[in-house]
Formats: sequence, C-alpha cells, structure tokens
Amino acid sequence: MEKPVIGISSCLLGNNVRYDGGHKLDRFLRDVLGKFVDFVPVCPEHECGLPIPREAMRLVSVDGSIRLLTQKTGKDITPQMEKWAEPVLEDLAGKRLCGFVFKANSPSSGMERVKVYNEKGYSQKTGVGIFADMFMKKFPCLPVEEEGRLNDDNLRENFIERIFVFQRWNELLCRKKTVGELVKFHTAHKYLIMSHSPAGLKELGKLVAGAKNFPINEVYDNYLELLSKYLKLSATRNKNTNVLQHIMGYFKNDLTTDEKAELNEVITKYHDGLVPQIVPITLLNHYVRKYKPEYLADQLYLNPHPLELKLRNHA
Repeated sequence: MEKPVIGISSCLLGNNVRYDGGHKLDRFLRDVLGKFVDFVPVCPEHECGLPIPREAMRLVSVDGSIRLLTQKTGKDITPQMEKWAEPVLEDLAGKRLCGFVFKANSPSSGMERVKVYNEKGYSQKTGVGIFADMFMKKFPCLPVEEEGRLNDDNLRENFIERIFVFQRWNELLCRKKTVGELVKFHTAHKYLIMSHSPAGLKELGKLVAGAKNFPINEVYDNYLELLSKYLKLSATRNKNTNVLQHIMGYFKNDLTTDEKAELNEVITKYHDGLVPQIVPITLLNHYVRKYKPEYLADQLYLNPHPLELKLRNHA
C-alpha cells in the first residue's frame, strides 16, 4: 500500500506560521504518524495573503452571518479567505487525500467548538473555522480530526484506522469500477465494519448484494457515504468482543480444548478491561498463520494499520 496522503494545519508540523510567528508542533503527528503518511501542510491565514506575524482574528456573528474579523481593527478577512480557498480545495481534490488534521480552536481551521463572538463581545463555542467548514463541505466523507482530540486513545485509533481504510478505497478507485471489485473490498473489511456497527454492516451488505440493479457509479458513491458514516461510530469493547468471538468460530474444528479455553479466556479478559485489544488480536493472528483459514487471511480487522503505531495497546 502507498502511504496515505493527509492534509494538516501547517503549524502542527512545527512550521512558524501562526499569527504570533510561532508554531504548535505536535510530535506524535510529525514524528510517529509521519513515518506512515505523507502530509500536505496548509495554513489558510498565511496562504491567503496575510503576513507573519499578523493581527489575531476571531469569528464574529454579524447580522446572522459568521465572519472572520481581525480582533483590533475589525477588518473582515472572510472574502479574502474564501476566494483563496476555492482553487486550493480543487487542488487538494487532485491529491487523493485520506484525511485532514485541523488546529483546534482556530477561527480559520477549527473543526468544531470555535468561539463565536457577538456584538457585545460575549462568545459561545458554537463555530467552525472558515477554511475547515469549506473543506468539510467539499469532502464530506473524508476522515477529519483536531490535534487535541487525538490525545484520546479511542479517537486516535478511530481516525487513523479510517485513514487507512480511505487509502484502500482510493486504491480501489484506481481500478475499473465493478461489482466484483466492490465485493472484494467489502469482504475484506467485513469485521472491521462490524466492530463499529453491526447494523451498518448489514446495510452495506444489502447495498453490495443488490449492486447489479443500479449504475455502478451510484453504488460506489452510496457505499462510500455509508462506510464513512458507520466507521465514525466508536468500536466499543462490546462490539469488539462480538467480532473476536465471531472470528474465534472459524477455528472451532482446529483448536484443541485447551486452545479454545485459552482464547476464550483472553477475549473475556479484554472484554472486562484487564488486557488491551492487542492481546486477543495477537493470539488470533497466531492461529490464522497456524491453521490458515482462507476467509480470515484477508480480514483487515486483524491488521488495520501499522503495528508500530501501537493503537491497540491501550487498556
């Protein structure tokens, strides 16, 4: 697999592009995740023509419209940024992005809960950065996150998992669109999808099963929309335990009584929060190599992202 291409707020890579001339380096993103993805840095404020350093800005509600204004002089930067962003978004569309990491709380790049001020100077955390809003409307299915939220183990794993799913989707799009290719993709992601939403797996399965009755482009578009929707849901311990037990069922004629008892015990310990997910996953991968069940060999749930990221090591 080629490295996924990820858009990112430039300051998170340590680039001195912020309004005060500084940066907000995130070492996990640059030094850890950066080994497995290619970043496309974007700084909307500087790239739209504003200097470094520059006057700080904020979102302000003006006559029912959210505007990007400089804090002291009140200059409206919204038209300038929107004019810059339109061709930039078209350019990003050609880079086959697999996601974007935004700078939290930024009036240009904040994904959610950005302060919006009223005419009296009071604020509420109800806004979305001007560029981030345009980006998410342009690419509604792309995985997006903020660097602060990625400090949460579950949100971090969910986001990175979706990045690699989207990279495999991009590779699928490089081949001729056929029902057979979509079936292969869906089959390989079956248990990964189930870990997020058993109901979503059924809906996607029905879509694939009836794919021959509709135009292939429409089927692909609908599949991606549903896939993106369901993968955003958390893969909880209960849902993961359900998947692990389903996979265990493939070995019912292979494992000895002691091996079955050990695997069941490990899955139970994971369910009860006593061991991290990597423990039952490692044991299942051992049995896949040992007994070679054909259906499980390509199941991406067992290896959804680089092991070096240690995303399944948290309890």
